[in-house]
Amino acid sequence: MVTRAADTKVEALTDRLLQAIEQETLPAGSRLRSVRDAAQKEGLGINTVIEAYNRLVARGYAQARPGSGYYVREIVRPRASAPAPHVTAAVDVVSLLREQLEQQYELRVGDGRPPASWMEGSELGSHLRRARSKGLADIEHGYGTPWGYLPLRETVVRLLGERSIQANARQVLLTQGANHALDLIVRHLLEPGDQVLVDSPGYYPLFGKLKLAKVAMLGVPRLADGPDIEALQTLLRTHRPKVFFTQSLAHNPTGSSISLPKAHKLLQLAAEFDCLVVEDDPFADLLPDAAPRLAALDQLERVVYVSSFSKTLSAGLRVGYIAGATERIAALCDLKMVTVVSTSDFVERVVHQLISTGQYRRHLQRLKSRLIDAHRSAIRSLKRTGVRVHPADSGGYYVWIELGPSQDELALARDAAAQGIFLAPGAVFYPDRQAPYPALRVNVAYANDPRFLRFLQAHAR
Repeated sequence: MVTRAADTKVEALTDRLLQAIEQETLPAGSRLRSVRDAAQKEGLGINTVIEAYNRLVARGYAQARPGSGYYVREIVRPRASAPAPHVTAAVDVVSLLREQLEQQYELRVGDGRPPASWMEGSELGSHLRRARSKGLADIEHGYGTPWGYLPLRETVVRLLGERSIQANARQVLLTQGANHALDLIVRHLLEPGDQVLVDSPGYYPLFGKLKLAKVAMLGVPRLADGPDIEALQTLLRTHRPKVFFTQSLAHNPTGSSISLPKAHKLLQLAAEFDCLVVEDDPFADLLPDAAPRLAALDQLERVVYVSSFSKTLSAGLRVGYIAGATERIAALCDLKMVTVVSTSDFVERVVHQLISTGQYRRHLQRLKSRLIDAHRSAIRSLKRTGVRVHPADSGGYYVWIELGPSQDELALARDAAAQGIFLAPGAVFYPDRQAPYPALRVNVAYANDPRFLRFLQAHAR
């Protein structure tokens, strides 16, 4: 059994060799040092060197020649072909997502997720590690049903009931998080050339999916209490769009929530103009059950409801769900089966276990308290820098700050990146990238960091 310390040494040696191969310090065809010689010169055990060499082989960077040793393989890099214009546009829209996932920043103010320490460092984190290391005794080794693990779907039905959304297990489909859910919905409901409504500003990964599907987006201005109803009515009457994608509560990126009167009016307009509504509610477990959800007012007739455990549990546990009318969910299940066969039965069982043992509820209580404190403190700190802070729901992760009118938010983001600070420029959250004023989405978990506040005070007004 490889100990953690030994595994770290293997990783370090593997990384050094990979870097040498990538930089062609070790060119293709060259022989790696013998295992014994490398162990002696690196001050490592023979088994450590063997394991590092085998990892290079497994990744395609080296090959083992019996009786001769290990040799660097020639890396054949595929010639890049120009992607289709709609693919280029889709990738450009989600460039901020690439920054979040791939780049290393000391301070992730613009991140869409809470710090890992808020999740993995808790009691919940230790429970997750035990589940990952031991597995679950009754895990099946087949694909599992495309609907998702039934006990977890039944748990979701109970959670929906607490939010006054009545459903049964056949009205719930488990997905690999909310993004997978939205992808299935886009594929099922829309065709190239269709028109849809989206929040503006709104959820930028959705914009990428819609561009990829060659769907035209019409932005509905987002106000402090929800969508601009007059603009919504005009767009519905003029364009007759098929779908309105919206996030009613703890809106990403502004943090605002819809009012009950607006929720009622929105559904009346949707019925009048025969428009489906897709309500994305990723922070549902952090928000009051009685919050004005469109799905609760509509009871899943015209509303398709999307939520996820990834934002509140762990970004590494990709479990979300779609709730809707029975026939619509059945069709989405067929599409899921055609595209990915099924989701991870193991991960769904882990999430179900966390909920059923009470671990998840205790984790949520701590997370809610932490968010409320962070939100209050963030508002105070940001206002002291002189920026305008828009009203936000304390149950979400974000606040929306308005910069000075002459500020170049993209230049600001570049300057921040040079100092190891990741910012989320406001223009990214508009479907046409045309923001009416310079702004930033700020994750409240990082808003009080002195480095960010000093930067903001010095540059952003």
